[in-house]
Amino acid sequence: MTDFRDRERAEEAHFALEEETAFRIAARRNRLLGEWGAGLMKLTPEETDAYRKAVVQAEFEEAGDEDVIRKLLGDLTGAGIEITETDIRMKLEEMTIEARRQLLGEA
Repeated sequence: MTDFRDRERAEEAHFALEEETAFRIAARRNRLLGEWGAGLMKLTPEETDAYRKAVVQAEFEEAGDEDVIRKLLGDLTGAGIEITETDIRMKLEEMTIEARRQLLGEA
């Protein structure tokens, strides 16, 4: 019975680690997306810092990436930048890869 409980605890610990890693990758990806969007809008360094944080916060509005995509699309088109949802989704994928590379490279 102890072997089963040990295995169960190990599985739970592994799952928790995977969830934490996914959360950290998403947060870093969103910061990178915020920096990219701020660059397109030509924001000042202070505005860029605030915008990065706002994009990270947008992730908590609903499950999934739609809230982040919606925020970027609205902000960028509001700033007069011609961009499509597809462009943002492609950048999101690119930044996910970069965030994973950065995070796992630190480990």
